[in-house]
Amino acid sequence: MDFTLHRNAFGRLVLTDAAGSAHVGVVPVRAFPLAAPQDGLSLMGPDGHELAWLDRIEALPADARALVEEELGPREFVPRIERLLSVSGFATPSTWRVQTDRGETGFVLKAEEDIRRLQGGALLVTSGEGLQLLVPDRFALDRASRHLLERFL
Repeated sequence: MDFTLHRNAFGRLVLTDAAGSAHVGVVPVRAFPLAAPQDGLSLMGPDGHELAWLDRIEALPADARALVEEELGPREFVPRIERLLSVSGFATPSTWRVQTDRGETGFVLKAEEDIRRLQGGALLVTSGEGLQLLVPDRFALDRASRHLLERFL
């Protein structure tokens, strides 16, 4: 690794490359945030150009990895659906009440296409407002939740 990471006085992420150039406002971007979150990390400059690529996030020293994960947190806000509480109807649009890892919430599902299948039985549900919610394993949901969900798959 031929760069270092730190935060400046304004809280912005700074990458200093091997030549000593400091790039302020670095944005970490995962290549596969849902399918392989530990594989493929790009550190992008404020102009949108890649400054560094890491095959694995673990390649970073612990202090730099902590900074990157801090920066990724707000960008990768994806609540996990733990249970479906109710669905207003089995035609879209429909209003869903769900229990997530961040509490109970409701949203409108505009179309069946807003439920995307991922590897290993995972689903990515996009609400009418654009919020993405993850079902890590639809087969691990309780029976009532699976029954409600199957009507849309």
